[in-house]
Amino acid sequence: MSVAPGSEVVEGSGAAARWALAGALGGVALGAILLVAAALKALDPHLFAEEIASQRAGFGLPPLLAAYVALGVETALGSALVLNLRRLPVLVAATLLVAFFLFLTGRFAWQAAHGEVDPASSCGCFGSLVERTPGEAFVQDLAMLVPTLALAWTGRAGARRSVKARAVVAGAATFGLVGFAVAAPGLPLDDWATRLRPGVELAELCAGAGDARVCLPDVAAELAEGSHLVVIAADEPGFADLASRLNAYVRSGAEPPVAVLADLTAEQLQAIYWEHAPAFELHETPQALLRPLYRRLPRSFAVERGRVTATWNGLPPALTRDPTPNP
Repeated sequence: MSVAPGSEVVEGSGAAARWALAGALGGVALGAILLVAAALKALDPHLFAEEIASQRAGFGLPPLLAAYVALGVETALGSALVLNLRRLPVLVAATLLVAFFLFLTGRFAWQAAHGEVDPASSCGCFGSLVERTPGEAFVQDLAMLVPTLALAWTGRAGARRSVKARAVVAGAATFGLVGFAVAAPGLPLDDWATRLRPGVELAELCAGAGDARVCLPDVAAELAEGSHLVVIAADEPGFADLASRLNAYVRSGAEPPVAVLADLTAEQLQAIYWEHAPAFELHETPQALLRPLYRRLPRSFAVERGRVTATWNGLPPALTRDPTPNP
């Protein structure tokens, strides 16, 4: 069977076009994943810095600075890939970044499986908004990142045009997101940056999986009924003032009742009862459950029959006013 002289060129061109399209789509998918991950972490860069410190992944930099640098790298590569700027340096850097992510999540999953870290901990790769156990984080990252990265390496001919303009856009996106991350802690974004927001059910605020799964009603069952004010706090120098204010509120007979959620050791709990004699409900709550609920402490919320109705950074107005004792 004879083949027309131009047929191989047409067929080859069609195959090249299909590979170019597949590569562009793979790059866009991988870039979008990186950008979403960077944007979610930028909402709470201090939490991201805590993750970096806990995993010793800061390469000698202070954790917060390392967080900003990591966000910049992730945004720059994500933007370049979304814009089909799949030059060799971009793909090599993206490959190294994906390998590093998988190393971190894989190591964390192994540590959780062997009892070296809390198995209820959620991986911070996508910020506090995404609830994932260490094992789930590794499997999901493997399934999302490796196929899209492999596709991004194919059909790169179309990625070589208009390089300068796309590089400028990627650079602007990088500076914009890092600037947002620097400003984010001072912005009123807590209802967006955490899992705690008006309308959420307490039964949906959970950590861990299987037998290790714990939800807020498991540690504070009374919050599922009636109205309550709840303060998320920590045993720190300011706790004495907080305890004094809450005791005065409770002893004044004010309503609704108030409860405190805090990650406390047995020694801390004993010291608090000895030093402050709390008249309010104090619930020992695992950090894995609490940390996705705040950016700064204290953070407070109102709950009605197990449903969050309002949130506040700091104390609610009812607890900042001087209580009036009952006659």
